[in-house]
Amino acid sequence: MFKDADFSSFAAIYVVCGYTDMRLGMDSLAAIIESRYHISLFVPGSMFLFCGHRSNKIKGLVWEGDGFLLFTKRVEDGRFSWPRNSQEARRLSPEQFRLLKDGYSIDPGIRVVHPEKTA
Repeated sequence: MFKDADFSSFAAIYVVCGYTDMRLGMDSLAAIIESRYHISLFVPGSMFLFCGHRSNKIKGLVWEGDGFLLFTKRVEDGRFSWPRNSQEARRLSPEQFRLLKDGYSIDPGIRVVHPEKTA
């Protein structure tokens, strides 16, 4: 399901950056979204993704209009490249979602710089 998920079937996809305790359940994960990030949970098709320290397991929380769906994805070999700034929940573009699903970083490796003077 997750590997073949189509981004267009979701209203929005958010990555909850930083480390999340993977023992947390549906209500605790929902409370994190509401209290820390102040994002509305009750938009049908909005998916929130969480990752733990090992980066080989993610949890997803989706409001389906009549209740929450909680799913877990664990990869057997490899890790998810997860942003670790715990102060943000980032909304993903379709390309970033595809990269995340495939194990690539969603952050660009090359950044724009503005040097103050030449060498």
